[in-house]
Amino acid sequence: MRLFRLLRIACVTYRYGLDRMILDNESVFGIWGRVLLALQKLMFWRDFSAPRAVRLRLALEALGPIFVKFGQVLSTRRDLLPADLAEELAKLQDQVPPFASRLALAELEAAYGKPVDQVFTEFCVEPVASASVAQVHFAVLPDGREVAVKILRPGIRPVIDHDIALLQVAATLLEKLWADGRRLKPREVVAEFDKYLHDELDLMREAANCSQLRRNFAGSDLLIVPEVYWDWCTHSVMVMERMHGIPISQTAALRAAGIDIPRLARAGVEIFFTQVFRDGFFHADMHPGNIFVATDEAVKGRYIAVDFGIVGTLTESDKSYLAQNFLAFFRRDYKRVAEAHIESGWAPKDTRVDEFEAAIRAVCEPIFDRPLKEISFGRVLLRLFQTSRRFNVEVQPQLVLLQKTLLNIEGLGRELDPDLDLWQTAKPFLERWMSEQVGWRGLVRNLKREAPQWAGFLPALPRLMHQALTGERSAALLAELAALRAEEAKNRRYLALISALLCALFLLILWRG
Repeated sequence: MRLFRLLRIACVTYRYGLDRMILDNESVFGIWGRVLLALQKLMFWRDFSAPRAVRLRLALEALGPIFVKFGQVLSTRRDLLPADLAEELAKLQDQVPPFASRLALAELEAAYGKPVDQVFTEFCVEPVASASVAQVHFAVLPDGREVAVKILRPGIRPVIDHDIALLQVAATLLEKLWADGRRLKPREVVAEFDKYLHDELDLMREAANCSQLRRNFAGSDLLIVPEVYWDWCTHSVMVMERMHGIPISQTAALRAAGIDIPRLARAGVEIFFTQVFRDGFFHADMHPGNIFVATDEAVKGRYIAVDFGIVGTLTESDKSYLAQNFLAFFRRDYKRVAEAHIESGWAPKDTRVDEFEAAIRAVCEPIFDRPLKEISFGRVLLRLFQTSRRFNVEVQPQLVLLQKTLLNIEGLGRELDPDLDLWQTAKPFLERWMSEQVGWRGLVRNLKREAPQWAGFLPALPRLMHQALTGERSAALLAELAALRAEEAKNRRYLALISALLCALFLLILWRG
């Protein structure tokens, strides 16, 4: 099956001329690329009348959900892609071809065990959005509530399994054939994506993610999260509150609705850092197709999040490490950044702090005090990669989703407000968070969190101390007894040897006498 999938990838690549797009890049293949391209033109004829961007989008759609997600991430990186490719890949976010309505109805009837018209008073058979692993229909519950019904694509699991298997093979080859492969941990990275992709196939898990995020932002004036209607949710169907808003990518419509775009951009940054550092639970698929902006007067200008199939979580140690790095970075304290990398084990213990500090400074210093539109993050990322390779910094698989989300946030910020000063927007939030963690507020909060455990532990403390001391004394006595026994056994061996020698001497004297 893997061989057939690999052949399909090769056929799709050839059909849409992706090989020609690669060979056209002389900086990669040089003169050999031109030779191969000339041979292709002589030996094979293909129709390249469609623009290259359209052919790339069609190829990704034909290859399936993992490749669609790859295109979604690329579409947010306008600084890395030519304009035509970025514009066309953006259509992957809400224009993935839907599956047939009859399949959607069959999936609903299988999930509920009865016809759809007995579950919903109204159901729109035409999907309103189609994503890589599911599609969404609008409906109305018997009590009149408007809902969005998300239905898993039939037969999607085997396709993902096959693609993940191919990625695992590619990751193994990368480790064996490329000098930097082992340091980048490609197999661990693929395993991490495998986990989250399979989590996305369980819509009950997605519903739980949605409910958790809604609870985290209850009463927030920044973010709205739809309510989940659990009585209608199954592993293949998710029913939630229908939301009304404008897609965040439609900036002209947002301006026409009177939305403050610069404020919206700043709010997006605060939402991201709140999820990461306050909650350790963040929406990890924040491409423009999953973000809307409310236009109703009561909630006007607030973000609306949808599609909660992929979320990321961070431990307390992860949050503390990241906050220290971000804050040191924003303060231009490159020595602290270098020390944090070494302390966490990301960089080898024998790394010279001063050399690492100087390398980080050379990469980061030029980008400060400049708006996003004047910063080439592609070049910055390339130089950071070169620096990490020089100092053997290891990629951390558990933070892959956070890195992906950072790319999404950057893309959104660039679309909304190219003049956004990301550093000045994020720095006050991080300083406040660090103050709450290490200041007296953090001390009080930690005391409150640990109080229930202390209530049961403190009364038992004298008994536990007595047991510990008794145990230590018993252990000491046992050790001393074992030593005495060992000494006694040694002395017995010596006495036996001396006795044997004396007996031998006595016999020798008798024999000579």
